[in-house]
Amino acid sequence: MTQLDRYLVRAVLSGVLLVVAVLLSLGGLFEFIGQQDDIGVGSYTVIDALQVALLSLPQQAWELLPISALIGALLGLGNLARGSEIVVMRAAGLSVWRIARGVAYAGSVLVLLSVLLGEVLAPPMQQLAREHKAFSKFANVSFAGRGGAWIRDGELILNVEQQIGDRQFGGLYLYRLDDTHRLRTMGRASAARTEDATGENAAGWSLEQYVESSFKGDNVEVRREERRVLESNLTAEFVGVAAASPAKLPSSALWRMIAHLEANNLDTREPTFAFWSRIARTLAVMAAVLLALPFVFGTLRSAGAGARVAVGFILGIGFFMLQKVLESGTVVFAGNPVIMAWVPTLLMALTALTLLARTR
Repeated sequence: MTQLDRYLVRAVLSGVLLVVAVLLSLGGLFEFIGQQDDIGVGSYTVIDALQVALLSLPQQAWELLPISALIGALLGLGNLARGSEIVVMRAAGLSVWRIARGVAYAGSVLVLLSVLLGEVLAPPMQQLAREHKAFSKFANVSFAGRGGAWIRDGELILNVEQQIGDRQFGGLYLYRLDDTHRLRTMGRASAARTEDATGENAAGWSLEQYVESSFKGDNVEVRREERRVLESNLTAEFVGVAAASPAKLPSSALWRMIAHLEANNLDTREPTFAFWSRIARTLAVMAAVLLALPFVFGTLRSAGAGARVAVGFILGIGFFMLQKVLESGTVVFAGNPVIMAWVPTLLMALTALTLLARTR
């Protein structure tokens, strides 16, 4: 890496870090405001809400990094363009691709930062935030164990294997105790889904392909049902303390989840999309910083910081919205999860390379 490359890296990274700081300040504030309805439930206080908001910042930083990289690169490179430093580089005989190499070095640093946030820091801190909130709100429900959620609700003990959607879980064991704490029934559902309360019916669980064994004296009775409704105080939010949503899991955990679901002939579309989306989103950071370069050679060369932020914000929001639409389409319309996950990143990379090739 030459001195010129280091100079470009510093310019890009300084802009990106500034944008990250601003967006996290706003994101943390909105997260704290969003916790206000839960304050007063159980023992959940304002201090607890503040702690949850702070613990959620690494996850927000990872999710916003592609947008931050695009806006920050526009700001950093735009400042060089306004000072005619980009013009001097071109006059010295440097090609657009040579300058892009230095920008790509900055993108590589940001990709490593994205891996650190998404795979190392964000998952355990997000998990800690969920635990802290759930334990404060649901103090009457006990929880213990790893490798799925072991939860007790009165006479019921549930073991949830994996969460494969916001309210859907890939397997559930149900144990019911009698008044003397002896095991009365034991059952297993291949899939389970939490249901909202409707009318006079309490909130509960919909258990699919349920098999139950009842212990009566020396006899064991087995009953099979295609679907069974179970009333319980447990919510998907609380069970998600241990069985985290796919979007919040690191890639290694998602890979194990996909293998588990495939072995049990369960739907793998949502975790598969989440797995490839994490990889694609990480590499999208590189595409984002390269996409900023053609703009500083063109119409935004002499524009102010406000114009560059506006352009970066519009492009970043477009990337974010496209990803959310494709995520919904993968589940609702049974689209190919791998293709859907890569479309936004590939579009951004193709656009960046096309504009760079057309830059004079």
